[in-house]
Amino acid sequence: MKVMRPLPPADLEYILARSENLWQELSGERLFITGGTGFFGVWLLEAITAANSRLNARVDVSILSRSPERFVALHPHLAASCTWIKGDIRNFDFPQGEFGHIIHAATSTDARFNAEKPGEALDTILGGTHRVLEFAARAKTHNLLFTSSGAVYGAQPPSLSSIPEDYSGGPDITDADSVYAEGKRLAELQLAIASNDSGLQGKIARCFAFVGPHLPLDWHFAIGNFMRDAMAHKEIVIRGDGRPQRSYLHAADLTIWLFTILLRGQNMRPYNVGSDEACSIADLAQRVARLSGQPGKVRILTPEDSSPAPRYVPNTTRARDELGLNETIPLDDSIARTLSWLKANT
Repeated sequence: MKVMRPLPPADLEYILARSENLWQELSGERLFITGGTGFFGVWLLEAITAANSRLNARVDVSILSRSPERFVALHPHLAASCTWIKGDIRNFDFPQGEFGHIIHAATSTDARFNAEKPGEALDTILGGTHRVLEFAARAKTHNLLFTSSGAVYGAQPPSLSSIPEDYSGGPDITDADSVYAEGKRLAELQLAIASNDSGLQGKIARCFAFVGPHLPLDWHFAIGNFMRDAMAHKEIVIRGDGRPQRSYLHAADLTIWLFTILLRGQNMRPYNVGSDEACSIADLAQRVARLSGQPGKVRILTPEDSSPAPRYVPNTTRARDELGLNETIPLDDSIARTLSWLKANT
């Protein structure tokens, strides 16, 4: 098992410089995180560790994981940064004491698992959220941030260049492939019921697509697959026609957005989290190839369709206007920084 390098110091300095007021507010607080060993979780833990060390934030963080031992083996520099709680999200034992804040980020974004075991995937989302809400009531939690997904909107209509939070569409509930999206929708409803019943402040981050160190390279994320092939000096192959539009927010910006929504977001008012800079899959592949030093090594297998290109791009006006959040790392810079970190880990 290969030990992973820490995040680039520049990324951590970037986060701390733009979130110092948040760490002052979290100082001395207890924070419980589910999904703390995934892509989101490792960034959150790295940021907390850096804030505790450099800003004397004194955030007491506990992380739920089915396999803390594996995470610690991969990230030994983070081993002493938190209290580890071993268990399944659906039935974990509650840690003792009060926790003022919870970040509930545990879910499976693995498309293969969701497709092969949709019932288990749905149970993990709903059963896990139910258990976390039970724990929140026991722990007298004030703020609970739920990392939802842009998938809750269903397919983006061609008439919308970007999806706002008040768009009322949804996934096809007669299709088992909608299990992840519908599970996230129902989990938001679970949070709304708990907030209404108990006064818990429910914060919702509807997350789209991201790029940065620790992004899985062998899942269904196009940008991760492209980077994997570029790092192996292989041709980047696009199996579709390359026209679908996506957008990618750097994980350093993502981290700032999540902590801001946790502390500043309005109760049960969803915020889209992502970049509003649309980029076609073909253009994305070309950017990865160019920035990896292999321009032109892209092949598109399918001729262009004449129908409107599918889009998955958030409207982030609400986050900008209400919370002062902005994307400040351009896509090319995000790709270059991620590739540099990946090369250092090979």
